Amino acid sequence: MMCALTIGSLLTHLGITAYARLGETLQLAAAARELAQALRAARNQAALQQLALTVHPLQGDWGKGWRVSQEHDGQVLREHRLAKPVKVVASSAREVRFSKRGAPIGEGFVGITLDICQRSGPGSQHQVVLSPSGRVSLRSDEGRRCAGD
Repeated sequence: MMCALTIGSLLTHLGITAYARLGETLQLAAAARELAQALRAARNQAALQQLALTVHPLQGDWGKGWRVSQEHDGQVLREHRLAKPVKVVASSAREVRFSKRGAPIGEGFVGITLDICQRSGPGSQHQVVLSPSGRVSLRSDEGRRCAGD
């Protein structure tokens, strides 16, 4: 009887750990998709409405959310707060700016990679990449290490 109880508790512990890991993986994937979609939408809106737009992290942290605003007057067009903050490491820019034609602008803009990082380890399974041409792509690479780790 004691052996069955020990085995049962061990299996329960393994199941809870796997479930928590799955929950974190799904949360990171959702955050990456939402960020990529926000950058695409801002680029499209800039081009369609001939507005220079800025996408910047909330409180200086992409992992908390982001805000899209008009560059000339700072009017907030859209704000997205993540339900549960994640760790996001940016390769360079603190903000992303789009010209009236929808092209990314900035001094020597060479693109930006936003790594959506695991809390429980040094890895990054998802990257949101904005190329110098303005193309936004979502990549998955389980072997990639988060910058700064």
